[in-house]
Amino acid sequence: MLKNFLYSQKVAPYVFVLPFVLIFLVFWFYPLASSVEMSFQKVMLGQSAQWVGFDNYAKLIDDSMFLKAVMNSVTYTALTLVILIPFPMLFAVLINAKFMWGRELFKSVFFFPALTSVVVAGTIFRLMFGEMEGSLINSLLGLFGLEPIKFLKGHTTGFVALLSLATWRWMGVNILYFLAGLKNIPEDYYEAASIDGASTFQKFRFITIPLLKPTTVYVLTISIYAGMAMFVESLMLWNGNNSPQNIGLTIIGYLYRQGIEKNNLGYAATVGLVLLLVTMVINLTQLALSGLFKKEES
Repeated sequence: MLKNFLYSQKVAPYVFVLPFVLIFLVFWFYPLASSVEMSFQKVMLGQSAQWVGFDNYAKLIDDSMFLKAVMNSVTYTALTLVILIPFPMLFAVLINAKFMWGRELFKSVFFFPALTSVVVAGTIFRLMFGEMEGSLINSLLGLFGLEPIKFLKGHTTGFVALLSLATWRWMGVNILYFLAGLKNIPEDYYEAASIDGASTFQKFRFITIPLLKPTTVYVLTISIYAGMAMFVESLMLWNGNNSPQNIGLTIIGYLYRQGIEKNNLGYAATVGLVLLLVTMVINLTQLALSGLFKKEES
């Protein structure tokens, strides 16, 4: 009886799907449900939870520090998209070109930063953008007769350092994504375009970009998530979660401040749920605009 049950073709699919279902329920659904419950409570370690209804959400609306964290995260995400979508695509096209030599070397060099620990990378960039004259960036500025800049104490210059770290770390990853997408474009399309007299730019505009759309949408989706969830980079760059005038404070950083530093887990759960909602709205909007949800014409 048991052997027939285990070898049944009707049962087999459910057996294979079961590990995913269990992982989903234990590591995603249960924490999410618990966070929703905590967002309506005042939860502090060592004390019993108190039901406060929508007080946490009402407090969040008037919380100027949370709004600053949201603006920082949205600004950071938008700027990373401007840098880490078009430039990796262009570099991937160049690396994939027939005249390109040392293709594998360039792939390795660009991808190497992604293998570096973000803690190590953040520490190195903090030293590079230090305010001392002997720091790497200020030393380079000194070669052109420019005065040292306190990069990590200004909003604009702080974002320059943060975006430099993001670009160095993720440029190679996105290049590999686009290279994989380019491999799926038939070479016949380019040969036909060449016969018709199309220029290199016309091939890129009318063949490469449209056929890279699935890859572009994927990279855009994960980049939005990564940008909105950024925390460790800022933490290491400013050597803590308290940057000058909170110029490096992100939504996750504010969640950490409320939940870990101030022991206000209920309010932190509210921040986390709002982050999830904002990220989902942004991603679902861009997926809808890209036509992902449209039915293909038969």
